[in-house]
Amino acid sequence: MSDATPSVIAKVDRRLKQVFGSPRSRDRDAVSQLVATMLSQATTDTQTARSFEKLRQRFPTWEQVRDAPASQIAKQIQASGLSRQKAPRIKAALQHITRERGKIELDFLETIPLDEGYRWLMSIKGVGPKTASIVMLFTFRKPFFPVDTHIHRIAKRLGWVPQNASAEQTHQILQPLIPRQAHYRLHVNLIRHGREICIARLPRCEICPLTDLCDYYQKLHGPS
Repeated sequence: MSDATPSVIAKVDRRLKQVFGSPRSRDRDAVSQLVATMLSQATTDTQTARSFEKLRQRFPTWEQVRDAPASQIAKQIQASGLSRQKAPRIKAALQHITRERGKIELDFLETIPLDEGYRWLMSIKGVGPKTASIVMLFTFRKPFFPVDTHIHRIAKRLGWVPQNASAEQTHQILQPLIPRQAHYRLHVNLIRHGREICIARLPRCEICPLTDLCDYYQKLHGPS
């Protein structure tokens, strides 16, 4: 396995930036980002956006979502799939925030210590490391590095983590190694790389800009 070092990761970041550019940041408040991320599990960005928009059209405030029957929430988010599982989790998360904060807001996460904010989000039932990291990174630009299925696959192919590493273990390994200010760009660009080039079944190695840094390619083809 190749060592995952800040210098190697920085090189990957630079190359992907040359291919995909610097992604624009999303403008969502933390509660919206939390709900959108919970909706995004096991579905596409398009389906997530459709479900989120329909949910907000039916329930303009998060208080209305919190107080609605789970069956009504599920009806609005059907496009995201697994709506019967996601609806009660979203409702419970909003109830949790209300109990802890007295209102549905998460702006306080911007000013408290990083680890404290991360642990606070993880205390919400149904919120794991990826979801908590996404909220901290996407909303507040905190230095967290969420690991989704694409990043998990690419990290193993590059040799950054052991082949048997879980997504959570991959997060723990990579989190301290990501270059300063690169967390959001590298996260988004690695996902795009995984969708367009380093795809799951038949990776398009012939157009990959990372072959000389990739254990998977070296084992199949030898030095590039």
